[in-house]
Amino acid sequence: QVQLAESGGGLVRSGGSLRISCAASGRSFSMYAASWFRQAPGKEREFVAAVTWSGSGTYYANSVKCRFTISRDNAKNTVFLQMNSLKPEDTAVYYCAADGLTQSEALPPPVYTYWGQGTQVTVSS
Repeated sequence: QVQLAESGGGLVRSGGSLRISCAASGRSFSMYAASWFRQAPGKEREFVAAVTWSGSGTYYANSVKCRFTISRDNAKNTVFLQMNSLKPEDTAVYYCAADGLTQSEALPPPVYTYWGQGTQVTVSS
């Protein structure tokens, strides 16, 4: 069983940067691809970025490409999302997810088994 806990959200001005983290419990997390999703008020949850279990492959939504960077530290069971050049439209609750498929290289992952509770990111104009 894997449990995910996001942290690092907050309020930042437009054009600023923020790094959010997803800490996982369970040794198997390092074998799973991980992703970030976000959900803005009144909108559906949308995919943001994904990273393979090894960290060698990444995949991004067009809306965040070249601004956001996903990475992971398997020794610490943690996935990160570095967000630069933030815009007000990036305001959302950001969720971490893991696919639960051992050493899968599929990006974006076709299924998500584990989800965190989310962390709020607010970008002011």
